[in-house]
Amino acid sequence: MKEGSGRLALLLSGRGSNLGAFLRAQQAGELRGSVEVVISNRPEAAGLRIAQDAGIATAVVDHTLYESREAFDQVLAEKVAQFKPDVIVLAGFMRILTTHFVNRFRGQLINIHPSLLPKYRGLNTHQRALDAGEHESGATVHFVTPGLDEGPGILQTPVPIEQGDTAATLASRVLPFEHKLYPYAANLVLTGQVSLKAQGVVWGDEILPAGGRLWRPN
Repeated sequence: MKEGSGRLALLLSGRGSNLGAFLRAQQAGELRGSVEVVISNRPEAAGLRIAQDAGIATAVVDHTLYESREAFDQVLAEKVAQFKPDVIVLAGFMRILTTHFVNRFRGQLINIHPSLLPKYRGLNTHQRALDAGEHESGATVHFVTPGLDEGPGILQTPVPIEQGDTAATLASRVLPFEHKLYPYAANLVLTGQVSLKAQGVVWGDEILPAGGRLWRPN
């Protein structure tokens, strides 16, 4: 694709804070593409209104209307495919996707996780980091593979843990880094600088480590 011509689909379930970060990057000319559609599994998701106010197409595939994950994912996959996205961004999408869905869009699906993967996959990441006596937490953008939070990393940014931190205060300090990290990492996929290969994430001639390359915002 030509630089700046990429198409993104964002999947979300809630407030849309990552969507807001992508829209700000797009409006500033920093995103090498455009958000074409926002899809939610929850009709009441606040992120849908953000997208509508920005003039972006929205769609709802309500997971409660389907008897199985497979049935839901099949409909979701067809809805996503209608918009022909180059990159699919999981932006607070609170559903575990089936292997069939993930494999259909392999190399196009990216997610952000609030830890320095491969540490602390799953939930309650900040509390687990605190309980383990870690000196830093952070966030990782990774390609999505069938295993939960097991996809290889693209970029990750560390955030120091401060004395007296709680899970809530740590999360509040990590979030602004997430909002800078995610669009930047998406650009790398949109422009073809990084890609998912059998051996892992490839950036030029380099195969990245499991957590991806360390990145610190300016």
